[in-house]
Amino acid sequence: MELSVALKLFLAAILGGMIGIERELRDKPAGLRTNILICVGSTLFMSISTKVAQVLGGDPTRIAAQIISGIGFLGAGAVLHSHGFVLGLTTAATIWVVAGIGMALGSGMYSLALFVTGLSIVTLYFLSFAEDRIQGRKSYSYSLVVTNLNEALTSINKVLKDS
Repeated sequence: MELSVALKLFLAAILGGMIGIERELRDKPAGLRTNILICVGSTLFMSISTKVAQVLGGDPTRIAAQIISGIGFLGAGAVLHSHGFVLGLTTAATIWVVAGIGMALGSGMYSLALFVTGLSIVTLYFLSFAEDRIQGRKSYSYSLVVTNLNEALTSINKVLKDS
């Protein structure tokens, strides 16, 4: 294996892992392992594409376009529509950006990959506090009037277990 490709893959694991740790801390579905694998995979495919284009000629951007399409499918799988709410858009966008970081590494654009990783972590971690201040914390309160407490508790516990 070429040392430069191995270093790119190692750096991809680190940068993807940094974003993955933030996602893991927030208990998101695409966490540490997913982000590492997306970044490493994108780096690998871009490295192969670049090498093949150098040796055989051709267009290395063809593989890049396919990476973007493939990542779109992963992102679509991360988006859920449930009870009138759309969930997972930030996770889908994160998957897309992490693939871009991997593509940058595979193309040898190390400083761009580092900058985008830092920018992504700032966006994901620090801007969530600003978002909370803008939107405010939402809390809901419910009251329940029952005639038979034991029967109501049994029903409530059943609903909570099923959800």
